[in-house]
Amino acid sequence: MTFTRTLSRLAILFAATCLVPPALAAPAEGPNSTFTGRDLFDLSAASDAQISPDCSKIAYVRLSNDIMTDRARPTIWLVDVASGEQTPLVTGPGSHSSPRWSPDGKRLAYVSAPEGAPPQLFVRWMASGEAARVTGLPNSPNAIAWSPDGRRIAYVMTVPDEGLSLGKAPDKPEGAKWADPLEIIDAVTYRADGAGYLKPGYDHLFLVDADGGAPRQLTFGAWNDAGPLAWSPDSRSILFSTVRQGDWQRDVLETDIYALDLAGGAPRRLTSRKGPDFGPAISPDGRQIAYLGWDDLGKGFDQAHLYLMNRDGSGARQIAAGLDRSFEHLEWTRDGRAVIATYEEDGGKRVARIGLDGRVTPLAGGLVDSGFDRPYAGGDYTVARNGAIAFTTGTIWRPAEVAVANGGKTRTLTRLNDELLAGKRLGEVRELAVRAPDGGRVPAWLVTPPSYVAGQRVPMILEIHGGPYAAYGPTFATDMQLYAAAGYAVLYTNPRGSTGYGQAFADGIEKTYPASDFDDLMAAVDTAIASGVADPDNLFVTGGSGGGILTAWIVGTTNRFKAAAAQKPVINWTTQALTADGIPFFARYWMGKMPWEDPQGYWARSPISLVGKMKTPTLVVVGSEDYRTPVSEAEQLYAALQLTGVPTALVKVPGASHGGIASRPSQSAAKAAAILAWFDKYRTKAPAGQVAAAGE
Repeated sequence: MTFTRTLSRLAILFAATCLVPPALAAPAEGPNSTFTGRDLFDLSAASDAQISPDCSKIAYVRLSNDIMTDRARPTIWLVDVASGEQTPLVTGPGSHSSPRWSPDGKRLAYVSAPEGAPPQLFVRWMASGEAARVTGLPNSPNAIAWSPDGRRIAYVMTVPDEGLSLGKAPDKPEGAKWADPLEIIDAVTYRADGAGYLKPGYDHLFLVDADGGAPRQLTFGAWNDAGPLAWSPDSRSILFSTVRQGDWQRDVLETDIYALDLAGGAPRRLTSRKGPDFGPAISPDGRQIAYLGWDDLGKGFDQAHLYLMNRDGSGARQIAAGLDRSFEHLEWTRDGRAVIATYEEDGGKRVARIGLDGRVTPLAGGLVDSGFDRPYAGGDYTVARNGAIAFTTGTIWRPAEVAVANGGKTRTLTRLNDELLAGKRLGEVRELAVRAPDGGRVPAWLVTPPSYVAGQRVPMILEIHGGPYAAYGPTFATDMQLYAAAGYAVLYTNPRGSTGYGQAFADGIEKTYPASDFDDLMAAVDTAIASGVADPDNLFVTGGSGGGILTAWIVGTTNRFKAAAAQKPVINWTTQALTADGIPFFARYWMGKMPWEDPQGYWARSPISLVGKMKTPTLVVVGSEDYRTPVSEAEQLYAALQLTGVPTALVKVPGASHGGIASRPSQSAAKAAAILAWFDKYRTKAPAGQVAAAGE
C-alpha cells in the first residue's frame, strides 16, 4: 500500500467518525535527487527499431522494468517519424518482440509469447489493427524474414531430436513414483549460457504463409542452420549460413553461405574458405551477394571483413579493406551501388555507406544498445526505401531512445526516461587522455560523484569491461551512476584487446591475456590520480567476466587497491576451457593449445597462480547459473582466498546466467549495493549513509 493511499483511507476514517487520526510521519520535503537502486525499476529502453518502407513510422521494442515481476517486459510500440507521437501496438501480458515490416509496409510480423506459453509468430494488418497468429510452434522462431513479394515469412527454429539412447530402466508399475530418467549427453556443446542444458535438436529453416497455415520445413539433417536469412529479389531462394561439412561440432568457425532453391533440391554451398562466412545480403538486381567473414588464423579475435561475390559464389573480393574495423549487419542501398553496415569506433557504434569501390561514408553515429548496467558499445539499425535510417541512440545521461537519420540530420524521437532522470543528479563523465608506458593510447573515461567539487580528492573504483574483445563508451550505465552516487569516482577504460580501434589494438592481448592489460589499466589509474580527482589512498577495483579475470590478476600483481570485487571471473584456464559453454572455442582460439598440451602455459595465465601473492580483501560475485565463466571458477577463487586467510566473501546471484546477472532490477541493485558495502568496509573515512543510496 502506498503512502498516498494510506493518507486517503485515514481521511475517510476521520470524516466518518470525527476521530483525531493517529500521528503520521513528516512528509518528505522534496523529491529524492539521488540516483538509487530503486530507480532501476522505473527505467525503460528502446531496442530493435524497425523503420517502415515508406519512412513514416518506426516499430520498436520498449523494455520496461516491472516492479511486480522484477523483470524487463518487452512490448512493441509505434512512433510517427514526422511528429514523434507514440502508440502502443502490442502490450498485453507476456513478452512481445521482433517486429518486422512487410515489403509494402501494410503488415507487421512479430513474435509474441503470452504468459507461460511458447512464443508464436503473429501478423498485424496495420490499417485495420487486426492481428492473427500464423504459427502454432513448439519452439521460438527467430531470424524472421519476409519474402520480397510479401506472401511468405521464413524463420529459423529448433527441431527436437531423440538424442542418444543407452539402455532403459525396468518397466514402472502403474502409479509408482520413480526418479527422473537418466540424462544422456553426447553433443560437444551441451549447454549454453542463458539457455542452460540443451535438449537434443537441430536448428533449421521454415517457411509459412503470411496469412497463416501449416509451416513447411526447408532444411534437414544433423546440422544447425542460422540466420540472418536473405531472400532473392524474385522470392525463389534463400541464403543462410551453417557448418555442413567436416567435424562441424568442433569446427565452429567454419561456417559457409548456402543458397536454397525453394522449388526443390539440396542447399548449395557458395563459399569455401578456411574461416567463417556469414551475414549474406543479396543486391536488388539479384546479381551480387555481400557477406562478412575472415580467414581463420587461430587468433582470439578477428575483425569481420566485407566481401562481394557473384550470385553463384564466384568472383569473391574484399571491399573497403582500408577501413581497419569489424563490420556488422549488411543492407544494400536501393540503387545497388553500395552496402550499408555498422562498425565500432572509439567506444561507440556507427552506420556507414560502403560504396562498391570501397569508399566509406558515415551516415549516423551514437548507436547504443538497450543494456542498463554497463556502458558497452552496441546498437543496430534499419533503413527505409528513401535511405532514412532508424536506430537506437543514447547519451551519458539517458539509456537507449529511438532516433532517425535522414539527409545528414539526426532526430531523437522518444524521451522514455526524461521525467525520471530530469530530477536526478547524475555523475559527470569526462574523457581522460591516457598513455600506456609504451606510448600507446588507452581510451578512458572518469565519472565523478554528483556532488563533486573541483580540486577534491575522492575514492575511486576502476571498473573493467568484459569480453575481453568488447568496448565501453561514454554512455549511460546504472552501475557507474550507483557507484558515483555513493561518493566514488569511477574509472573505465578500453585497454588493449578492446574492439573498435583496429586489428592491431585487439591483437595486443593475443595469447598473452590477462597479463598484457595490466600496464594499460595502471596507466589509466595513474592518470586519474594525476587529474586531481582520484584519492591514491582509496583505490578499488571491480569488473565482470573479462573484467573479473583482470580484477583477480591485478590483486595478485599489486597491493595498491584497498579492496576488490571480482565478478564472474575465470581463475583457472584449464577448468574454464573444459567446463564453459564454448568447449570448441576457448582452448583452440584463446589459449592456442589444449590444456594437456601446455599445462604450464595455462597455469601462467591463470589468476590462481598468483593467489599466494594476493593480500587485497576480495569479494567474489557470480550468477548461480553461469555457464560461460562457470560458478566453479568463482568458487575456486573464494576457496583459495579462504585458505590463505585473505578477507573474502562469495556472493551468488540466484537464477542468474553470465549474460543475465543484472537483468533483474532487484538483483542488479543488490549486487551494486553489495560491492559498495564491501568497498566501504575498507574505505578510509567512508561517509555514513552512502551504501543505502545504492540499494534503497
